[in-house]
Amino acid sequence: MRVILLSDQRHLGKRGEVVDVKPGFGRNYLVPQGIALEASHANIKYFEQQRTKIDAQHAKERDAAAEIAAKLSGLRLEVPKRVGETGTLYGSVTAGDVADLLEKKGFTVDRRRIDLEGGIKTLGDHSVRIELHPEVVAEVTVSVVAEE
Repeated sequence: MRVILLSDQRHLGKRGEVVDVKPGFGRNYLVPQGIALEASHANIKYFEQQRTKIDAQHAKERDAAAEIAAKLSGLRLEVPKRVGETGTLYGSVTAGDVADLLEKKGFTVDRRRIDLEGGIKTLGDHSVRIELHPEVVAEVTVSVVAEE
């Protein structure tokens, strides 16, 4: 199935590209979520007519994400976790934990946009990437401390 992407997708392509996807993925996920349009001649013409409006909306979202990224830069989050005798964590710090801490600070971030690169399993400071927009990435410091 051929679709036109309405927004940048990490694994599929950039906005405006016509890509081939499996029929179920396109029909059941991309089109209903508003991520893509089926690549018919009418939809291709429609997309070309609406490109400026879509580009303006995209720029507005990017600017809003950049504003949030500026507020997030330099932010330090402290996570208390249970620690064993040797200083190793019981479990790990997950993207959900980081999302909850950001929520308490007043930032709403989807946990799927938080990149922990395999999880945090040691004490200390760790740099965590948050992809707010396909073109905007913020970094926060997560400090894992021993729970009292």
